[in-house]
Amino acid sequence: MTTSPAVPPKGAGKSGQGLKLLAVTACPTGIAHTYMAAEKLTQAAESLGHAIKVETQGSIGAENVLTDNDVRDADYVIIAADKDVDRGRFAGKRVLAVGVAEGIHHPEALIERVQSAPVYEGGGAAAPEGGGRERSVAYKALMNGVSYMIPFVVVGGLLIAISLALGGHPQADGGLVMPEGSFWKHVNDIGVIGFTLMVPILSGYIAYAIGDRPALVPGMIGGWIANTGALYGSKAGAGFIGAIVTGFLAGFLVQGIKKVKVPKFVQPIMPIIVIPIVATTMLGLFFIFVLGRPISWVFTHLTGWLGGMTGASAIVLGALLGLMIAFDMGGPVNKTAFLFGSGLIASGNQTVMGMCAAAIPVMPLGQGLATLVRKRLYTEQERETGMASLFMGMFGISEGAIPFAAARPAQVIPANMLGGAVAGAVAGLAGVSDAVPHGGPIVAVLGAIGGVPMFVVAVVIGAVVTAGTTVTLVDLAERRKGRRGEAVPAGASGEGDGVRSGDAGAASGSDGAGGSDVADGSGVVDGSSGADASDAVDVSDAVDASDVTDIPCTPDAPGTPDVLSGYVTPQTVKTQLAADDKEAAIREMAELAAATGKVADVGELVRVALAREAQGSTGLGEEIAIPHAKTDAVTAPVVAFARSAEGIDWGSLDGTAAKLVFLIAVPEAAAGDEHLRILALLARKLMDTDFRARLQEAADAAAVLRVLGEIT
Repeated sequence: MTTSPAVPPKGAGKSGQGLKLLAVTACPTGIAHTYMAAEKLTQAAESLGHAIKVETQGSIGAENVLTDNDVRDADYVIIAADKDVDRGRFAGKRVLAVGVAEGIHHPEALIERVQSAPVYEGGGAAAPEGGGRERSVAYKALMNGVSYMIPFVVVGGLLIAISLALGGHPQADGGLVMPEGSFWKHVNDIGVIGFTLMVPILSGYIAYAIGDRPALVPGMIGGWIANTGALYGSKAGAGFIGAIVTGFLAGFLVQGIKKVKVPKFVQPIMPIIVIPIVATTMLGLFFIFVLGRPISWVFTHLTGWLGGMTGASAIVLGALLGLMIAFDMGGPVNKTAFLFGSGLIASGNQTVMGMCAAAIPVMPLGQGLATLVRKRLYTEQERETGMASLFMGMFGISEGAIPFAAARPAQVIPANMLGGAVAGAVAGLAGVSDAVPHGGPIVAVLGAIGGVPMFVVAVVIGAVVTAGTTVTLVDLAERRKGRRGEAVPAGASGEGDGVRSGDAGAASGSDGAGGSDVADGSGVVDGSSGADASDAVDVSDAVDASDVTDIPCTPDAPGTPDVLSGYVTPQTVKTQLAADDKEAAIREMAELAAATGKVADVGELVRVALAREAQGSTGLGEEIAIPHAKTDAVTAPVVAFARSAEGIDWGSLDGTAAKLVFLIAVPEAAAGDEHLRILALLARKLMDTDFRARLQEAADAAAVLRVLGEIT
């Protein structure tokens, strides 16, 4: 049994001196806000005479990791995070859990409040204390499961798709098959294993986020049972929806078992033997004998009902089959429609399978398209998953959309169903046929589709409807959350640095204003949502080279410090911008960067940076802006810095005009850790009020470089 630590006098640690504080800062994207919160907490603690160590869980990995000795000697722990943080190591300590924005805007208040925070007993999520908003346990558990599931979906789906493309052959009675023992059959088998594991992984890590390690086994086994219909008399498993159910059941069941008082000699074996065995057995039997029966009943009766509709209008039947295909992507409803269509092929009715084949790729294609047309609604990981989803959609792998549906079912499932219904209806109207039990464009390429042009039309219209409906519903959901004062996610899944409405200087989405991350980890891919390329830059309006800097423009100027790994040089510093608006400022700073010889195409650099701004302002607040771009218009990383005495309206939510502006440009090949490292260093140091003041007051470019040289 955990006991509360002795409570030291207010403001004093165990030694009677200042407090010994620990903190963890983290946001789902893990870029600017993670480090801004760490810096603010450090400054506040030092100003109050306390010692503090802050662990940052950013995109470049955990840094300044808290050790067992740190935890043992600490008085209190502050967690400022918008993603799940493992708190088991803090059992027995007073833990205050809040959103990351609280660490940025109210660090002194957090240090005051943590002294009366509840003792964390372990085994579950610490409840957030009043004032700072933290994501709900259910939300964070779901996101935890989705994040672990995504690699299995991507790896499994892509291996299956590749093997089908290169080794598959259409068969009238067996779909796209590969010869037994062939190389591509082995590749396909590996992909199938990945797909088979994704459902238990989703369930297991939902459970883990709720009930910690003892919940992992019952969660995974429960997910496997849910996905194996044969265990409860169904031809189709419950799919990802069943996995979500078993994940939450396992997590909360384990939490309940932990509360049962047991003799002291039993306590050591509870988490490793008793709880996993009891929870797994209870959950497995409950699903097989209670939850499994309705699933089997649904499958059986839906099949019979569809059999009675074969004489119905082709449009109505196509829309209905599309709705069912899109609903649960591998679950009983989906499988009912699929098996109904494939079962009619042998009897000579191939049009029903044609309706199903048109609907099958709509979900992954539509969700992948949504990540391209409205990038600001999605995190970097989601956009990468979206690209994989597009690829899987081309090969008729509807499971590519599961991560999106699992993350926000209320928005994605209706959008999927609408797009699937449209695709099925169009295919039914046009009399599209399919000779094999498979779907997607790959089937048309292999010659199994009758009426290929209308099949393509049906798929495209369905995918566009799904994408448009998804981004509309997600956008509306975020706006409603914002009006209620809830944390507004940067991505539709909520993976962003949530900030309560009204928090000055905070972004309403990820680590930056306007619902987009200051550095979202991807910068800009194609700039399709940004400014027109024709507006990128007029070289004739470029600043005079003589105005670029106040010191000799040579990279080896004597006394010049090495600033940000040499990315900031005398050529890239200007003490006063001539521009008075954001676009002109970016153009002017691109010319600064070009003075280094590392910019191959100034116009393209400007276009990409402006396109990044179109996704959401990079104004951090505190009179800071950090526009950035990933583009091969630059041949090596370069950072430009300039000041504006009057300030430039950069769209920062705290309303301050940007007076300190950094432009970061990196080539695509260097856009990973290096991009994030630069941003992390800047975000940390710029939270120092004194540092900003000295940067503002530096007399010339040489003095600016000396101040910037402090960034390490």
